[in-house]
Amino acid sequence: MTTVAGLAPYLGGALAAGGVAVAASRRRELMVRWCAWAVGVPLVSAAFWWGRPGAAAIAAVAGVIAVLEFGGLMRLGRADRLVLAAAVTAVIAAAWLAPDQVLRVVAVGALAVAAVPLLAGDADGGLHRLGAGLLGLAWLSVLAALVPLGASALALFVAVSVADITAYFAGPRLGGPHLSPLSPAKRWSGTLAGAVTGIGVLAALSALSWPTALAVAVGGPAGDLLESMVKRGARVKDAASWLPGSGGLLDRIDSLLVALAVVLVLS
Repeated sequence: MTTVAGLAPYLGGALAAGGVAVAASRRRELMVRWCAWAVGVPLVSAAFWWGRPGAAAIAAVAGVIAVLEFGGLMRLGRADRLVLAAAVTAVIAAAWLAPDQVLRVVAVGALAVAAVPLLAGDADGGLHRLGAGLLGLAWLSVLAALVPLGASALALFVAVSVADITAYFAGPRLGGPHLSPLSPAKRWSGTLAGAVTGIGVLAALSALSWPTALAVAVGGPAGDLLESMVKRGARVKDAASWLPGSGGLLDRIDSLLVALAVVLVLS
């Protein structure tokens, strides 16, 4: 069984090895990104070490930030963002305090999201607000899976991140057909190399199963393409600019979100 204590040596070793590689590259953007990871990984690990309350807390914080970024991309108003953030937070709280009520809370959240443009009588932009709100609820509420999965979710995040990094560097070097017009830099060769590497990481972390393997191989790339579609529609490169070297939080967890959804469906 995967535990935070069991993951700690791997996470520490990965950060140390990454720091050496980044220092050797002397690339400022990589150094900035590594510093962000060096701060974030211990904080997230500490939250998961706390157990279900810690996982719920980190999921809620990530959910609110992700809602704000998503709302900016979709040009949602303040009321839409507040209701969506409350709905996502409620789903996460239900996963912690009342797991058997999660679906009911999701349904109530969907009704609340739909009520905002309906009560405003928005005939011009109401359909866009409704569709964006329901997409945000379905997409971001998956963070609630961090609560029951615990350290396994942390292992999944590590595997998905390694797979994404491998795909980024291997694709241009291996060449071959592009993965999708939504992400011209991605290639099938890099995606396959990333999947193999990510599954290897799952095995090393004692978190390998056929749902987690499919989550890394299929869910991760699908999540990246989903956010690329949203960003292309918004005509922006990054979801935000506050996270050093990474843009926004959505840019870091896009692959994880759909990977978590795959695990939920298959488990």
